[in-house]
Amino acid sequence: MNKDIYILGAGGHAKVIVELAEETGYNIQGIVDDDHHIEHIFQYEVSHKSDVLMGKQNIFFALGNNRSRQKNSLKYPAPEFNLIHPSSIISKRTEFGVGNAVMAGVVINSSVKIGNHCIINTSACIDHDCEIENFVHISPNASLAGNVKVLEGAQVGIGATIKQNITIGKWAVVGAGAVVIRNVPDNATVVGCPARIINMNL
Repeated sequence: MNKDIYILGAGGHAKVIVELAEETGYNIQGIVDDDHHIEHIFQYEVSHKSDVLMGKQNIFFALGNNRSRQKNSLKYPAPEFNLIHPSSIISKRTEFGVGNAVMAGVVINSSVKIGNHCIINTSACIDHDCEIENFVHISPNASLAGNVKVLEGAQVGIGATIKQNITIGKWAVVGAGAVVIRNVPDNATVVGCPARIINMNL
């Protein structure tokens, strides 16, 4: 397998992706971002010309924003791999798409399905039979009980807890520390314990 990798994005999240790529044996060939204020990530020079990526394979999105990952997935080919930290504990019966970042300390239990271009962030816990659709971000220390569905583009905030058999709607946002005991509609923002809707992101 080709272990060369190009990284799109150079913000704070990209620092974690760079280290994750290094930790898993990938060779970083280039980092691209349109923010001209960012010149380097660690020892790597950042290019501000997107044409650097033209015709390239193994482009990994180091973009924390779910919409940005979705938008760029229409422009660039999906990488045929995931970046998975060696300290994570993942059931052999987990089904992955591609382009996913799984950070240090993550636990994923049996029969979980994860789509494409998701972020499963530091020390998140996903229990059995959960389904995570494309472009989702499960934030650090979030906990999903069994049979939770997180639909496309949703974000589960830091330290949030999702009760079993709950569905988080498309492009919904679960606030930090929220405790979700009811289904969350598409495009809703919920906060609190128990979580309540405070906004509809239409």
